[in-house]
Amino acid sequence: MSAANRLARPAANTRGPRTRMVMRQLAGRGIRDQRVLAAMRWAPREWFLPPHLASDAYSDGPLPIGSGQTISQPYVVALMTEELQPRRTDRILEIGTGSGYQTAILAYLAGNGRVFTVERLPDLLVEAEERFRRLGLTNIETFLGDGAKGWPEQAPFDRIIVAAAAPSIPEPLTAQLAPGGRLIIPVGDLALQELVILERPRSGERIVERQAGGVRFVPLISRLAFTED
Repeated sequence: MSAANRLARPAANTRGPRTRMVMRQLAGRGIRDQRVLAAMRWAPREWFLPPHLASDAYSDGPLPIGSGQTISQPYVVALMTEELQPRRTDRILEIGTGSGYQTAILAYLAGNGRVFTVERLPDLLVEAEERFRRLGLTNIETFLGDGAKGWPEQAPFDRIIVAAAAPSIPEPLTAQLAPGGRLIIPVGDLALQELVILERPRSGERIVERQAGGVRFVPLISRLAFTED
């Protein structure tokens, strides 16, 4: 069976449920960036789910996508995107393509920039690539590999976003962040995770790190030896 045949079919009209999701789950909880809200209103989340879960696309929670992975809760996608502050000319590295939903949101916002997305599971990556084709997104580059190592051949990146939790921030990702860049990653174990935002100043000043609240993500699987803080 081809990847296209395993994907959810486009619904006839989901603008109503999408708009309600944006207003109630996102704007209603404090998401204010109008570009982020527009991107979430644009993306057909049902396209990024197994067919039997398409009717739950705009529910307020994460959903399984196979291979032990999930598509994040819409609010978490919006929060991370708002904190990332993607610009239209940015080079963005995403670790953990998954279904491709967050990737599509980033590609929509990047405009003239590019999104470089890394996934370790071949089946998920093939299906995500098919979704990008169906949506006509041409500013996405995909790579099958160990996300904790980043994508050094394409570095540096203006923005880096990680969709899996690590015990600490992988050093290769920090090294691949451009001056003036921003990295966002869940840090912690299965029981307790904190969304961490790291900013690299344009000058030689020290990297600034802050926290943006508790989250729950699947673990970042890597051959890299993490050093816990």
